Amino acid sequence: MDFNTDLPMGLKAEKTETVTDENTAESWGSGGLPVYATPAMIALMEGAAAAAVQDKLPAGWSTVGTELNVKHLSASPLGAEVKAVGELIEVDGRRLCFKVEAHDNAGKIGEGFHERFIVENERFLKKIAEKTASH
Repeated sequence: MDFNTDLPMGLKAEKTETVTDENTAESWGSGGLPVYATPAMIALMEGAAAAAVQDKLPAGWSTVGTELNVKHLSASPLGAEVKAVGELIEVDGRRLCFKVEAHDNAGKIGEGFHERFIVENERFLKKIAEKTASH
């Protein structure tokens, strides 16, 4: 089985979370301060991009992240509400490119581009299992 992509440009989704002790740089080990962690921001951006197209894919298909080019522009303190938006800007077969941004209560905190590939879940997981078994 194969999947023919016909996804319209401009598909968008957003994800939000509050900065808590669990998603700070200090907690993630990506720094020593109690501010929103860059890896947490990136995960939120990836989640928004994935959500933008997931409901347009057939059952048994999803996307996996393959590339990120992101800038973390500003720190967000504990209690800040962070919103990430992913917008589909390019489709090349199964390769999808998204513009991603994140904002907190004070303004833009991150921006960049994220690439994802459409995969058939069962086939993808089978390849991973075979790879793991061969090591």
